[in-house]
Amino acid sequence: MTRAAAFFDLDKTIIAKSSTLAFGRPFFQGGLINRRTVLKTAYAQFVFSLAGADAQQMERLRAQITAMCTGWDVATVHEIVRETLHEIVDPLIYAEAADLIEEHRAAGREIVIVSSSGAEMVEPIGEMLGADRVVATRMVAVDGRYTGEIEFYAYAENKAAAMREVAAEGGYDLADCYAYSDSITDLPMLSAVGHPTAVNPDRGLRKAALQHGWPVLRFERPVSMRSRFATAPTPVVTGAAAMGVGAAVVGLAWYARHRALRAALPAGDDAPGPLSGRRRRRGA
Repeated sequence: MTRAAAFFDLDKTIIAKSSTLAFGRPFFQGGLINRRTVLKTAYAQFVFSLAGADAQQMERLRAQITAMCTGWDVATVHEIVRETLHEIVDPLIYAEAADLIEEHRAAGREIVIVSSSGAEMVEPIGEMLGADRVVATRMVAVDGRYTGEIEFYAYAENKAAAMREVAAEGGYDLADCYAYSDSITDLPMLSAVGHPTAVNPDRGLRKAALQHGWPVLRFERPVSMRSRFATAPTPVVTGAAAMGVGAAVVGLAWYARHRALRAALPAGDDAPGPLSGRRRRRGA
């Protein structure tokens, strides 16, 4: 079978909100931001949930976030994200996205999350979802504190460039790969693969999808992974579970095995479908 991957944007594609803005309250409680900044991030989250973010809004958000986090202690940020991950992110995951991820995984495709949010948030979320690889924005840190500079901004064409690197490392052809996003700013990401799909598209992406004949999906059911798999039998606890993000990983792992065991026929590469067995490889 041809090796391939499914690339997923994160915000409003896998989860219902901005992953960066969602941590505003925990960052306030951890002493990283003040009450005024909490209100500003809450408002930005509200605007994002209604209309998404175009290039100008993304640039404004990037400047706001880099200015806000300048001087933050890196270890403190990682600790806050790790301790609040389930509380903040778990209820935001779209059930439809979780289903689609498992279908691609069961079909033998690697799962790659490509997000302009910071790696501090995206990597633990990717681990929660069992992603094979994560591409995210990386901030510069010196002596354990953020300088406010960006080492790599996973945005627009940079996403497509990173996807080409991932494909080269993984040994698969992007023409055989899938990609999912909600934003017109991710047009390069979607155009880079042979099977692009617009998910909850903003106005610009909806127009582009119509012009290109791309499928359009609506994800509308955020659901807690823990409640979704509350009745599942307890599987072997993985290393990720021991690190504090286990509940969702355990549930998703059980779900993948359950679907794979029930599958009667293997699926081809033309559409997501179940295949017996499961392959996991950790990427860089």
